[in-house]
Amino acid sequence: MTIRNISTIIGAIAGICTTIAFLPQTLKTIKSKHTKDLSLGMYTILSAGVLLWFLYGLFLKELPIIFANGITFVFTVIIIFLIIKYK
Repeated sequence: MTIRNISTIIGAIAGICTTIAFLPQTLKTIKSKHTKDLSLGMYTILSAGVLLWFLYGLFLKELPIIFANGITFVFTVIIIFLIIKYK
């Protein structure tokens, strides 16, 4: 196993962990329709950062970066939409 393979595996595991971390909040927000305590500003900035990481991954052609940030971006945009809808 090469360093490149090991780094890809580490990146994939990190991406899975950070992406899955947003799933409970997304599902809870969809179910409860309660967004009062969620910060629109924080999710907007986070979404912009995640989108930039996604684009960075595209430039580098790094699948762990692309997939993790693409999925996370979808989760954060859903939460933004719900914050706007339910406030």
